Amino acid sequence: MQESLSRQIAQQLEGLITQGKIAVGDKLPTESQLCEMFGVSRTAVREAIAHLKSMGLVETRRGIGTRVLRAEPEGQFPARRISATTVEDILHVLELRLTLDAQAAALAATRHTPTDVDALQAAHRAFLAACSGDSQARHEDYVFHRAIVNATHNPFFVALYDQLHEGAIPRTKLLAVELDTAAVDAYLARVAREHAEILDAIIAGESQAAHDSMYRHLKRAYDNYAGYQ
Repeated sequence: MQESLSRQIAQQLEGLITQGKIAVGDKLPTESQLCEMFGVSRTAVREAIAHLKSMGLVETRRGIGTRVLRAEPEGQFPARRISATTVEDILHVLELRLTLDAQAAALAATRHTPTDVDALQAAHRAFLAACSGDSQARHEDYVFHRAIVNATHNPFFVALYDQLHEGAIPRTKLLAVELDTAAVDAYLARVAREHAEILDAIIAGESQAAHDSMYRHLKRAYDNYAGYQ
């Protein structure tokens, strides 16, 4: 019931955005205002906003609010085709990471040290730099997620993640001919925004927000790759 309700809210807000009634660059009403408008709980509103984020329509910044990024949802992962075997392998890894990475982010939010914060911020900057160059930022993507796992200070998390290594990043399994290079920049920009949201929550010590941001990040990837089955 809760999921159905949040989807209905998301669909109504999406309609307002795609019809231009809420313009690109404008902020959505506050959480409290949306609760009043739709007569629902904060949980339903937050889930609806999370769905809009997963579509690339909006972004939320601390102290600013939720702003409309574009009038149309972003496309799927920029790949023309993926072999069935590759898709299966990617989904298996993402199933594991939905639990592993989300819990790691939650633990990192409460256990990180100043050294961990420096490493996380450096990894994020390296990812952004790789995205701005002629790169798929595969290695930098892995390093960012590995830094989060390291910030759990749980050696078993670290050992398991090191077994996955860069294979944890789905793009490492794709051939160059499978990529739609015209869509790569937009895709990486979206990943960068999601990484920034996860990082902000971890540094702020917000365990549940860190968990949820990471889960959404990976669930979007899972749903996109599942579309190639």
